[in-house]
Amino acid sequence: MKHTQIPKPTESELEILQVLWDHGASTVRFVNEQISEKKETGYTTTLKLMQIMHVKELLTRDDSTRTHVFDAAISEGETKQKLLDKFLDATFRGSATQLVMQALGNSKTSKAELNQIRELLDQLEGGK
Repeated sequence: MKHTQIPKPTESELEILQVLWDHGASTVRFVNEQISEKKETGYTTTLKLMQIMHVKELLTRDDSTRTHVFDAAISEGETKQKLLDKFLDATFRGSATQLVMQALGNSKTSKAELNQIRELLDQLEGGK
């Protein structure tokens, strides 16, 4: 699937994708059990969502056995980048600076996190 063709996953679809990105190809039952650890959700709801995601080409499905196994058809990195780009454009008029300032200003950033940010900035600048 081409980058520009990736449909925007819903919040529920992202939960399913996260399970598949973390654990690899899985059955509906496994995905449902993982999601159910965080919130109550029915097996048939998870099944229906995964079927829809397959039609939308967000998932692939191996139906060579009785138990169908699904896997993510889109990469985690590509999906996050596309969602971030849309969010950045819609919310911060494309300004990464405004996004970072808002994120750092609204939470308690630890010293370790600040050091990681500094290291990243150094790398981006071609520094240390």
